[in-house]
Order: sequence, then C-alpha cells, then structure tokens
Amino acid sequence: MSSIETLRGLYGITDTALMPDDDTLIMKVTAAIEGGMTILQYRDKSHDDEKRVRQATRLRELCDQSGTLFLINDDVDLALACGAHGVHLGQSDEALISARERLGGQAIIGITCEDSMELARRANDQGADYIAFGRFFPSLTKPDARPAPLYLLDEAREEFEIPIVAIGGITRDNAPQLVNSGADMLAVVNDLFSPQDSETITLRARDYLSLYHQR
Repeated sequence: MSSIETLRGLYGITDTALMPDDDTLIMKVTAAIEGGMTILQYRDKSHDDEKRVRQATRLRELCDQSGTLFLINDDVDLALACGAHGVHLGQSDEALISARERLGGQAIIGITCEDSMELARRANDQGADYIAFGRFFPSLTKPDARPAPLYLLDEAREEFEIPIVAIGGITRDNAPQLVNSGADMLAVVNDLFSPQDSETITLRARDYLSLYHQR
C-alpha cells in the first residue's frame, strides 16, 4: 500500500445519490479502482448504521485487494468498525488529536482546511497526514462552501511538506489548473461517479491520473 507521503493522483469520494444501493456502489468503486484511483473516501451522512458498516466493510476489502487507501468521512467509530485506513475530518468534526488517540499513529487523518492557510497550519502542527482545500469551483456536493482561490495551492505547496488535496467542483476540464498549482491529489465526486457504466468511470479515472504522468 502506498505511503501517504508519496501519494499523488485521484481521490474518489462516494455519494449516496450517485450510488443509491450496494450493487451500484461496488460497481462504480471497482471501476474507479481499475482506473488507478489512489484513495477512496466513503461518505454517507445517513443514520442507517447497519448499511454504513456493511458497505464500508465491503469497500475496505476491495481497497485492501487493490492497494487503494480507504478513508471514512467524519466518523471515527465507523472507521474502527470496518477497519478503514483512516478518516477525513471537517472543521466541525471530531478533533484531530482525539481521532489520533483513538485510531493510532498508523492511521491516515486528513483535514478540511476550506480556504484558510491558518487552518492548514493548525492541522499540520497537530499532525495531519494531508490537508484539503476547496471548493475551487462550483460544487454540487457542497454548493454553499466558500470558494478558494487557486493561488492558495501555490502558497500551501511552498509552506507544507504533507500532501495537498484539492476539492470542489473538479472536472477533467478544470483539473489541470489545480495540478499545475500544486495539488498532489484531486478529490472528485460527480465527474467521476455520475456515469452509469463502469467503462466510462474507469476511463475518467485514467484521465485524471494522466495529468500527473504529464508533469
């Protein structure tokens, strides 16, 4: 499995509207893995704990088989229950230090830093494994999120050694701007997982990865 320090490429995030049942979820994630997706984040804000544990455990198994890192959005309990490799936390979620104590030193913990270098500095000081900025473009997943300027990535690249994730409204058309500005990983939801066939998802994943191979 890749070390977080060396990670570059595609960071897929699941969406319950685009993946409304187990079969669709597994099909789409498998297709993205076949395209070379580097990290998968499972994001399900429902209160159906049985479903969430079932799906997360199956996804973790898929990711283990392929060497893909598997993270849980915002839920340390679920990460522990399914054996995930770590969590992605927002600013209003469980504190990084508390999550680290519960998950252990080997867990990967990423932090949403919105459009703020100050939040990124705090996350870095507290031992985050990566920092995520965004949204950079209009987002269907988080339409009310504050926009982040592209130059934020350049500034972060100069200051931080940990990986930098760009998120928010990313498509294959606008992704090159983010890569050229210093994003190590592109977190994508709709443009990756909206297609209904596995072949298109695999091809889109490869398109994103090719941006890094060109550098």
